[in-house]
Parts: sequence; C-alpha cells; structure tokens
Amino acid sequence: MSAAAAEDAGVPAKKGSKKLIIIIAAVAVLLLGGGGAAFFVIKKKQAEAELDEDGEPVAVAHDKHEKKKDDHKTPPTFVALDPFTVNLTDKDQERYAQIGVTLEVDDAHFAEEMKAYMPAIRAGILMVLAHKSAAELLEREGKEKLAREIMRESVRPMGIEVDDEEEDTADADHGATKKKKKKKRHAEPNPVQQVLFSSFIIQ
Repeated sequence: MSAAAAEDAGVPAKKGSKKLIIIIAAVAVLLLGGGGAAFFVIKKKQAEAELDEDGEPVAVAHDKHEKKKDDHKTPPTFVALDPFTVNLTDKDQERYAQIGVTLEVDDAHFAEEMKAYMPAIRAGILMVLAHKSAAELLEREGKEKLAREIMRESVRPMGIEVDDEEEDTADADHGATKKKKKKKRHAEPNPVQQVLFSSFIIQ
C-alpha cells in the first residue's frame, strides 16, 4: 500500500475519533450543566421551604405561631343565676327590683365549684340588693357599683376575699359624696371576671 493510500485510510479514523470526543464532551457538558441547574433549583426550593411568608426561618415561624396559639385564651365560661326579686329600701313607696345576673368566670372548673356554694352566693347577693334604693339602681353608677359588689359576694362563700376598689365617703366640706380608694388586704385575683345583667326591672 502506498503512503497516500495509508494517509487516506487514516483520515476517516481520525475524523471519527474527533466526533466521538466532541459528542462525549457535549454530553458531559449537558449533564454537568443540567446537574448544576438542578442543584441550584433544589437548593432554592429548600431555602424557600425553610422560610415562611414573612421571610423568617421555619423554626422561628413555628415558634411564633405556637406562641400565637398559646396567647389565645380559652373562651369564657358563663354562670347564669336564677333571677333575683327583692324589695328595695324606698320609704316613700313600696318598690322592688327584679334582676337577672350572669357571672363570667375564667374557667369551667371554677364554674362547677360555684354550684356547690350557690345557696350562700345567692344569699350574699340578695343581702346586697336588699340595701339598695330605686334611685341608686336607676343610675348607671349605681349599677356599676352593684356589679362590683356582686363580684365580691359571689366568691366570698368560697373563701376568696376581694375588697371593693372604691367606697363612698361623705365630703364634710361640701356634703357631697366622693370616691375614695380602699386598700386591699391582699392581691387575691377574683375568678369572676365580670357581672352581666341579663334583665334589670325596677317597679
């Protein structure tokens, strides 16, 4: 075989090997490029998954949401008392009051405990009402004072002593009634959160 023939025979072999190298390199580049792109996409998704809508890490977000849940108090429990009917202290004419009272307490367990003391609780509230006049109860201030007194009397039979925050004292100089802060003996929390009047009739 001549040298020219040998060269002609070697050319296709060199061209074929070059094409194979180029194809392998192209595939490698594509694989590396695709793998790199996939890696960045996965990393980005993981980073986004680890952040909440506020851009905070998920661990912090969970704590924040759990704290929000903990901050929510349980719904209040209401204890409805049977309506009270009592004669008032008016001297000019015979007057009476019919008052419906509902107590808002801080938990259902305390509401259950109150049932055992209900006769004593009602007696204390009746005593408060029996010392009221129609004029007192018709005023908003009188109703607010009555609510405070009912709060005090509704827990007294259970051994919880809560003083009124205010008491009426006569002003010697002007003859007017003014409010004076009373000192509490101890800071005992009242489980009765508030007194709600469901009906208030004075005749």
